[in-house]
Amino acid sequence: MRFHVRITVSLPPGLDPAERDRLLAAELARGRELHAAGTIVDIWRLPGRLANVGIWEAADATELHGLIASLPLFPYLVADVEALARHPITGG
Repeated sequence: MRFHVRITVSLPPGLDPAERDRLLAAELARGRELHAAGTIVDIWRLPGRLANVGIWEAADATELHGLIASLPLFPYLVADVEALARHPITGG
C-alpha cells in the first residue's frame, strides 16, 4: 500500500549543535536504509525548512507508523499521512 507522507521537523531551539548534527546524520542514514529497502519510494525536500514530502510503501498504516517511528528525528516531527489508491486512468 502506498502513502503520501509529509514530514515537518521542529528541533528544540536550545539543542546542542553537536547533537543536532548527530541527529541529522542519523536521520540521513536511516532514510537511505528505508529508500534502499523500497519503503521510501520517492522523496522531495521542501527548501528553506526541515521538511519533506514522499511516497512510502508499507503493508498498512500500522507498519507505516512503525517505520516513521524508526526515524531518529521522530520525537521532533509531525507526519501528515494520506493513504493512496490507484486512479482508474492507470488501470487500477
